[in-house]
Amino acid sequence: MNHLLFDFTVDKAAKSVFITREFAADLSLVWDAFTKQEILDQWWAPKPWASKTKVMDFTVGGRRFYAMVSPEGHMMWAVQKYTSITPKNNFKYLNAFADADENPELPGSDWEYRFREENGKTKVSISIYNDSLERMEKMIEMGFKEGFTAT
Repeated sequence: MNHLLFDFTVDKAAKSVFITREFAADLSLVWDAFTKQEILDQWWAPKPWASKTKVMDFTVGGRRFYAMVSPEGHMMWAVQKYTSITPKNNFKYLNAFADADENPELPGSDWEYRFREENGKTKVSISIYNDSLERMEKMIEMGFKEGFTAT
């Protein structure tokens, strides 16, 4: 039985989503899973979808430009622009849906990841603030929660 923490909370009034997930792995491994292209693309998309990163520059001011690819080959593009990085502690980015030419579809959302290791497990806390309630609801309708529970 899996006793690892998983919490997914939607606060419509604050246009925010809060996720806490615990992993049975050390901090370095979990940090790499969220920050290295070759690992991210292995798990970021819920099955049967796949994640395909076109650009990954994990630096402040850098970006990740990637697509969620359906089994039929349909691509849903997004761009993440990194605004803050404190290695193995936290990072932030602005996320927006985009077209295949990397033109963002605004409004976007602000994401913050916080990492903490304790007793051989790593807890990741994610706060997502959306500029609009409509965007947050669209994200949830597209299976965002299911994606997080499946990966």
